[in-house]
Amino acid sequence: QVQVVESGGGSVQAGESLTLSCVASAEGIFSIYTMAWYRQAPGLQRELVANIRSGNMANYADSVRGRFTISRDKAKNAVYLQMNDLKPEETAVYYCNVDGHYEGVSYYNKWGQGTLVTVSS
Repeated sequence: QVQVVESGGGSVQAGESLTLSCVASAEGIFSIYTMAWYRQAPGLQRELVANIRSGNMANYADSVRGRFTISRDKAKNAVYLQMNDLKPEETAVYYCNVDGHYEGVSYYNKWGQGTLVTVSS
């Protein structure tokens, strides 16, 4: 099965930057369609921050467009989220989501365990 692991969370001051990383791995052969970053703040629903499809088409939530950049390294099965000018209200657990096919047969949609980003004012 495919596993998804995030890293890079931490505590920063408002206006600072942080980069999150996510890597997908499996023992067998798997393909990746879309890699995405979501976030969930305390008491709120999980929301899409940005995603990037197999053709490198990126989409962003309106609230982060122009400040966040999602990028993908296909060779490493990795996706990154460069976050600039962070705001306190963006304090949340950030989750990586990956979907595709495993062994060319089974569709999968996997979440990472989440990484906490804390932005203080």
